[in-house]
Amino acid sequence: MQPIHIATHRLLSQKIINSDLLTPAEVVSHLGAVQAQDYTMSKWGIGLRIPQTTNSQVEQAITEGQIVRTHIMRPTWHWVAAQDLRWIMALTAPHVQQLVASMNRKLELDDLILRKASEVMTTALAGHNYLTRSELMTQIEQAGIITSDLRAAHLMAYAELNCLVCNGPMRDKQITYALVDERIPATQSLYREEALGKLALKYFTSHGPATVQDFAWWSGLKITDARKAVALVESSFINEKINDQLYYFLNSSSISTHSVHLLPAFDEFMVSYKDRTASLSPNKHQEAITGNGIFKPIIVVDGKVTGIWKKVISKKQTKVQTSFFDTDFESDLLEKALKQYIHFLEK
Repeated sequence: MQPIHIATHRLLSQKIINSDLLTPAEVVSHLGAVQAQDYTMSKWGIGLRIPQTTNSQVEQAITEGQIVRTHIMRPTWHWVAAQDLRWIMALTAPHVQQLVASMNRKLELDDLILRKASEVMTTALAGHNYLTRSELMTQIEQAGIITSDLRAAHLMAYAELNCLVCNGPMRDKQITYALVDERIPATQSLYREEALGKLALKYFTSHGPATVQDFAWWSGLKITDARKAVALVESSFINEKINDQLYYFLNSSSISTHSVHLLPAFDEFMVSYKDRTASLSPNKHQEAITGNGIFKPIIVVDGKVTGIWKKVISKKQTKVQTSFFDTDFESDLLEKALKQYIHFLEK
């Protein structure tokens, strides 16, 4: 495989083109996890991988608990399929907890306080009583626990990483929380080695060609665990050295047709690799990704990032404003991509 083909191959593996996925849950399970701190954009990231799907269909999957949003890797928000939440959390949460431990100490959040806050949340949410974060913090404050100065975020993260709570259905455009055990049916636990192999299998199937370093970045696992995970499943993949890096991928199929896509901010196509140069030229990096790590919505032509875009609402109409890095790319394919996004929003 030539370096130029890495990006186009990823379009296939990520189901951005030629997708046979039919539901949001299938998309999220295929990808393993989908970064989701930008709630609205992350829904489009799911929707664009399902032919002719709409925002309301993705929202329905959220409401029904088929996909759930929680802190599970790196540590940041992700969508995960309901059946994958518990085993992925059991695998990745310990390392995330180590990463946030020093901040917990600075915020004077010891184990006693963290457990007490979680107990308050568990009682408050029992019986499918979906509450917003501010409503939960009110009850925690009443229990004598201070929630200011980032403490609220860390109290919630503790409960999420211990698989006690996750996001519930939307309530009047407000995000709520729910008890995991009430929202998601019980699933079989996995041995750690089994979970390592399963996560690696999902990643390289859905994100390949990719390296062990890419997998470690995406999963948040230590590099030693990432290497162990890859060793468990490497016989399932083709591996090939490209520019002195060993890439793993499922097959060597490629595409010859041109394609244009409007990908959301923080889409898996960009955010899930440590090395993004296959799709993003280093001299255009700062135009697509800000210095503080904010990923912008991108225009991707044949696997290459060629510009950025944003939604513009005027006179109750939704339009898309594009900005190309070098020259405008005017084509029927761009118009098709625009129509796909507008269709997703308006249905």
